[in-house]
Amino acid sequence: MTSKEEKKETTMVEESLSSLHIAMYPWFAFGHMIPFLQIANKLANKGHRISIFIPSKTLPELQHFNHFPNLITFVLITVPHVDGLPPGAQTTADISHPSQLPLLMISMDLTEPEIASCLQDIKPNVIFYDFAYWVTKLADQMGITSIYYNVVSAVTVGYVQGKIWELSGHDTLTQDDFMQPPPGFPSSSIKLHAHEAQNFASLSHLRFSNGIALFDQFSTSFTNCNALALKSCREIEGPFIGYIENELKKHVLLSGAVDLEPLTTSLEERWEKWLAKFHSGSVIYCAFGSECILTKIQFQELLLGLELSNLPFLAVLKPPEGIDTVEAALPEGFEQRIEGRGVVYGGWVQQQQILEHPSIGCFVTHCGAGSLNEALVRKCQLVLLPHVSDHFFRARTLSSHLKVGVEVEKREEDGFFSKESVCKAVKTVMDEENESGKEVRANIAKLRELLVDKDLEESYINNFIHKLRSLIV
Repeated sequence: MTSKEEKKETTMVEESLSSLHIAMYPWFAFGHMIPFLQIANKLANKGHRISIFIPSKTLPELQHFNHFPNLITFVLITVPHVDGLPPGAQTTADISHPSQLPLLMISMDLTEPEIASCLQDIKPNVIFYDFAYWVTKLADQMGITSIYYNVVSAVTVGYVQGKIWELSGHDTLTQDDFMQPPPGFPSSSIKLHAHEAQNFASLSHLRFSNGIALFDQFSTSFTNCNALALKSCREIEGPFIGYIENELKKHVLLSGAVDLEPLTTSLEERWEKWLAKFHSGSVIYCAFGSECILTKIQFQELLLGLELSNLPFLAVLKPPEGIDTVEAALPEGFEQRIEGRGVVYGGWVQQQQILEHPSIGCFVTHCGAGSLNEALVRKCQLVLLPHVSDHFFRARTLSSHLKVGVEVEKREEDGFFSKESVCKAVKTVMDEENESGKEVRANIAKLRELLVDKDLEESYINNFIHKLRSLIV
């Protein structure tokens, strides 16, 4: 069914129907908790109550995302310490190395008794979850409808889960297993490079204290939930959503991929003044999120590539591995050469406000879901430099399938990229005479026109609620 057909379906939920009480338990990463809060705001806007379980120390960072404090309640969860994690670690932002990720998952598993007690107390109609696969067992025991809410991407879900279905019974998956799409996958343009396939193969080896493999946990979440919900839309991922519906044989609810809430705060004065010095659409904004950490070599190649473009740029990056500050990692003589036209900053910035600024012409991104969804509804070109796992699929969807962005070329075997490849990708989308760039700019303009339609966003949330109600006994 197309989005237009869905739009013609029931697009209003009867106000006379009683509101739902919805519990939510997202994975301990801001890239998951924030999208859960975004759907919570959309549901609260329709009169529904939400109780969202979050690690206690995240409240200050998340509180301002709550637009309906009378309907959205934060339930603070104690995250048990697991040996090997830094003291006080409660989220992925607190861990210092990817090898600690399984330990944080163990911490989440240890919260099961507290979550069970909370659910007994608040008695919700439905619970949304993602990584806490055991939630379905609690929900079944208490008569609560369970919704696996995936905020990653439909193409990632379909490809990885498709490989798990295809190779059911295999103890672990190999690099070769991931090199080819699963049977019936709808697009031949979604392919992994050798280093990307190896990244996914390594994830299939992860096991936790309960002995369950990571991918088995995901399969359990898929198999045992009452329905799957996706932060996605058919305009971006239509064929891949259809693939999941056909293979999973379960209800699939779509919340829409983007959020069109108007910005409520202005851009910080220091950045407003700096950006105002440049012509409209001339500045490169480069940002890799709060958790992406590059090696020193790749950090420097990225910055040298921005310098090589001869365009003004603002790069917001974490310090590279083993180095305390971004200043200490800059290439020799870099600051002097880019003075006046380039800034490298290691702190937090208002990304949406920066993307909204008329001077921004290009966004170099690691392809995190939140970053891309923010960029797709703003007038900037996309340069895609995926870092890990789901980033690869998101980059391929936009560059090869939809052709709305340009990927930075990487070395096949290890993913190394050069300053020349960074510069080439930027020049492709920024040079008005580049033929490939012309196609990309036309395609992203058409997609953006669809996505900024408030009626489309409204139809997605109304249909989401309509289908959600039909699942509750």
